[in-house]
Amino acid sequence: MADEAKAKGNAAFSSGDFNAAIKHFTDAINLSPTNHVLYSNRSAAYASLHQYEAALSDAKRTVELKPDWSKGYSRLGAAHLGLHQYQDAVSAYKKGLEIDPNNEALKSGLADAQSAATASASRSRAAPPPNPFGDAFQGPEMWAKLTADPTTRVFLQQPDFVKAMQEIQRNPSKLNEYLQDQRVMQALGVLLNVKFKAHGGGDDMEIPEADSPPAPSPSRPAKEEVKKPEPEPEPEPMEITEEEKEKKEKKEKALKEKEAGNAAYKKKDFETAIKHYTTAMELDDGDISYITNRAAVYLEMGKYEDCIKDCDKAVERGRELRSDYKMIARALTRKGTALVKMAKCSKDYEPAIETFQKALTEHRNPDTLKKLNDAEKAKKDLEQQEYFDPKIADEEREKGNEFFKQQKYPEAVKHYTESLRRNPKDPKAYSNRAACYTKLGALPEGLKDAEKCIELDPTFSKGYTRKGAVQFFMKEYDKALETYQEGLKHDANNQELLDGVRRCVEQINKANRGDLSPEELKERQAKAMQDPEIQNILSDPVMRQVSA
Repeated sequence: MADEAKAKGNAAFSSGDFNAAIKHFTDAINLSPTNHVLYSNRSAAYASLHQYEAALSDAKRTVELKPDWSKGYSRLGAAHLGLHQYQDAVSAYKKGLEIDPNNEALKSGLADAQSAATASASRSRAAPPPNPFGDAFQGPEMWAKLTADPTTRVFLQQPDFVKAMQEIQRNPSKLNEYLQDQRVMQALGVLLNVKFKAHGGGDDMEIPEADSPPAPSPSRPAKEEVKKPEPEPEPEPMEITEEEKEKKEKKEKALKEKEAGNAAYKKKDFETAIKHYTTAMELDDGDISYITNRAAVYLEMGKYEDCIKDCDKAVERGRELRSDYKMIARALTRKGTALVKMAKCSKDYEPAIETFQKALTEHRNPDTLKKLNDAEKAKKDLEQQEYFDPKIADEEREKGNEFFKQQKYPEAVKHYTESLRRNPKDPKAYSNRAACYTKLGALPEGLKDAEKCIELDPTFSKGYTRKGAVQFFMKEYDKALETYQEGLKHDANNQELLDGVRRCVEQINKANRGDLSPEELKERQAKAMQDPEIQNILSDPVMRQVSA
């Protein structure tokens, strides 16, 4: 956890967000309070914000924890320099060089500290004419402030401005000669933290940036360019341990191996792809995409068990790393696909269906949903095929017939249903169950079975007698008559069909003569109103006018 907070601090420091860097380094220190590198890095962040007291405190803690580490003295020297404690800064840099004599950062820091100390000493000996703004131009802080402010940063690219500021820095009384230069006044405002209003040009005056580097100073040889003012010493880059450096290098190598694996996979060179993905996994165990990619290769090769092992490994590792839920879902979907490929019976589909469902809880992907639906359908079809047994179906139908004869209709329905599960293409079982439903008064169910019976065998007369009987009991005499007549086309001498026609004709004639009772008439009218053809007629605008 400390390493994670440190990495976040380094990233924030690199992006210039020093406050965030301090926060992350503090979190890391709380988790690892004896890690000298963390104090060193936080010292650098504090120095970047010119909070030199805090930077000094962390630098002292750094050298206390690791006295033989040269970078700690570099931090210590920078903090002292920022506080204008020049002799202390010189002393710190010299101690660091005793440990690491070739350290360029320490050499540069020592030179800056010695230069600042010399300038400070000469200022204390000399008595220049008093100038109210003199202190604003002293020390390396001036250049740092001008560089940090966006309004004056562009001026530093202009040779005449740089020359003017150098002259003022050497002799503050020279400021009087540049009071008409709005850039100098702007710089003075930044250095004193006040705002001077420009004369004549207004507050929004634009100053173009120079495209060329500063011109040589007249006071120096022509070939010698003006030395760019050195701003206040900036903190050195965050310290990266050898372990972190090695880890970073391994990640980069792993990514290259993955790319090589992807290229091999596209060429169908699966063995080579597996080698590259395996190497990537060995180099970096913090990215489960290497595992899922290798699982994809195994799946393509038909090595389903190896694919499943890799997918399980990817899910387990992904949960430990808190990987993207989409990556977890991808691994689960790939596992489900392998399980489907291995399925030989309906039960084999159960773990695949469960795996697809888990994948959908991680991420609802259309492809995974389709795979789930396909697996469920395949399982159902296999179950039906596995259960199919015409011999047992006939036995169950005969058992149903026995219960029917005993007028035990619910028991008969149970056996007819089992018969249909064993052989869903048997019209006799549908016909017999339709008769049971009719006896039980379950007319809609009976009608449905009778229609299925006719669908399976249009020449089976029993189907028409069953349907006609149901329609007759529903008092749909016209429809029942049509059903019986349709059955007679296939079996003209069938007595049950002929009797059905006779009964229907009697009821229809009775209605035509008006021999219906009030209850029968009311029921017949209600049924007529439900007829779609009657409803269409009554909804016709012309018929509405007539009825009105």
